Amino acid sequence: MNALLAFTLVHVVISLVAIAAGFVVIWGLLTNRPLPRWTAFFLTTTVLTSASGFGFPFEKFLPSHAFGILSLILLAVAIYALYAQQLAGSWRVAYVGTAIFAQYLNFFVLIVQAFLKVPVLKLLAPTQSELPFAAAQLIALVGFIAIGVLALRNFKHSAAPLAQQGTTAVSTSKSHV
Repeated sequence: MNALLAFTLVHVVISLVAIAAGFVVIWGLLTNRPLPRWTAFFLTTTVLTSASGFGFPFEKFLPSHAFGILSLILLAVAIYALYAQQLAGSWRVAYVGTAIFAQYLNFFVLIVQAFLKVPVLKLLAPTQSELPFAAAQLIALVGFIAIGVLALRNFKHSAAPLAQQGTTAVSTSKSHV
């Protein structure tokens, strides 16, 4: 296996794991449960997938680079809001909004990649300007907006329990999952 193929495989696995973890964290937000280990895992894997996207060879600035930069900025705000500001005051809103937006960006890229790589989807939208692709992206966008609104309404926790347990974005404690 050549190095680029191996790197691509690792990037894809990390991306899929980050997306799965993101949905667990979103479930916690919607049900008003902080899930500190899952949150740390989601933030870490999402940072890794966004950063590793810059490791692919390229000759010019691409939309994927803009998504990666935006994702890393969102994740920096989410991590700061959660761990440094402990979701105090408006930092709770900042955390919920940026974490869900970062998850949406990962999911957006998943849809793009599915339409590029899955033969039946590629047939439906070979240039990604066709209705099936636009519909998939619109449904995802509307879904994530709805999730964001519900999460902001439902998630009322502060991060104080996270700080007391010693959980950070790069290490986990023996707290409840």
